[in-house]
Amino acid sequence: MTVRTRFAPSPTGYLHIGGARTALFSYLYARRHGGDFVLRVEDTDLERSTPESVNAILEGMTWLNLDYDEGPFYQTQRMDRYREVIDQLMATGHAYYCYASRAELDALREAQMARGEKPRYDRRYRDFTGTPPEGVAPVIRFRNPLDGEVVVEDAVRGRVVFQNSELDDLIIARSDGTPTYNLTVVVDDWDMQITHVIRGDDHLNNTPRQINLYRALGVTPPQFAHLPMIHGPDGAKLSKRHGAVGVMQYREDGYLPDALLNYLVRLGWSHGDDEIFDRPTMVQLFDIGDINQSASSINPEKLRWLNQQYIKNLPPEQVAVELRWHLGRIGIDPAASSLDPARLVTAYADRVHTLVELAAQARPYYEPLTGYDPGALAKLDDDAPKILDALAEALSDDAAWASEAALDQTAKGVAEALGFKLGKVGPLLRLALVGQSSSPSLGVTLSLLGQAQAVDRVRALKTHLVHP
Repeated sequence: MTVRTRFAPSPTGYLHIGGARTALFSYLYARRHGGDFVLRVEDTDLERSTPESVNAILEGMTWLNLDYDEGPFYQTQRMDRYREVIDQLMATGHAYYCYASRAELDALREAQMARGEKPRYDRRYRDFTGTPPEGVAPVIRFRNPLDGEVVVEDAVRGRVVFQNSELDDLIIARSDGTPTYNLTVVVDDWDMQITHVIRGDDHLNNTPRQINLYRALGVTPPQFAHLPMIHGPDGAKLSKRHGAVGVMQYREDGYLPDALLNYLVRLGWSHGDDEIFDRPTMVQLFDIGDINQSASSINPEKLRWLNQQYIKNLPPEQVAVELRWHLGRIGIDPAASSLDPARLVTAYADRVHTLVELAAQARPYYEPLTGYDPGALAKLDDDAPKILDALAEALSDDAAWASEAALDQTAKGVAEALGFKLGKVGPLLRLALVGQSSSPSLGVTLSLLGQAQAVDRVRALKTHLVHP
């Protein structure tokens, strides 16, 4: 049997973090077993589904590099197939017309609640043989079994038993003829030969209804695995108040896709005490049986830590692809400069946690300085102009630029010649070069700027101090 999993989002908004984790787990399970990963867009909710949301989902999947083998399939393009299956269920007596009006159902609900009963449809038209009431466009309901039980052997939660007597006759076609979720998902998973359905546990209550539909159609249901929810750091349901919940917001906040995937895989899954998993390792180790049954809580600091590990350890050229995107967002075109962003990744990897931070640090290397850190300026004394003159002279010598080590030695030489410690010269030089007293090593910072620009900036700070 070929393992086939699917990710089936509804395009009613962005690709949220819970959906991305579901997609990742489905992707990893298929890849580990040499199977197929299918993308299906469940867009039958015409009032809420939008092309913009479809694009947001596809954009998120592309950014995360969760490549699918088939799809995207769109439910709105499969309406004829759904009608065919509905007709089949009607013909075999597994479905029936229900003529209950909205007012009738509202009255039923109110009466049941007044009696302290669980509100649900009472099957009043299940065996109806009379004349249909006028002016009511009927829905079509599934004739759920009245007795027996449905056993869900869930790969995460274990054995879950539902009594058929607790399940109502769900609507499978609305009064306008459009199919409902529980019908379309069964038909799609059947037609697409899905073997494993991995989804959030908010769908668990739908599962016995769907299994009964499979049985009515004479189809073996897939294996189900229901993932626990993701909570905020405070244990409450994840929401916007906890920060980013949409995948692309994480990109905007400066996270790498590999870091986010590593973070997501650890939300509910573990392998010993390991924290860092590259994609091949995830594929090799991932197993549904290792998913925790309890809900997971996001930890923003853990994600920041992971992101820095990936900035430090991924090939700089790979990180630079994302850095270029962030530079563009702050109005910098790195293609207009000879400075490769990959060099900045190497220089700043130990100093930043996100690419937003790195892009901000990169600005002085691509744009003219617009000012100096006031706090650093306030610490300067009357020796600063003399030191800057000596630095400008020393850095004008081409021999100083033989290597980054040579540049470091040049700065040390200036300090020694003037009788100062490097701790007095270094921060001043950094202030001249990047507008603040902190940066990578002097040799690296100078090398990133180049001789002409470095000397000009040293002289510019001297002028600023003498003629503010």
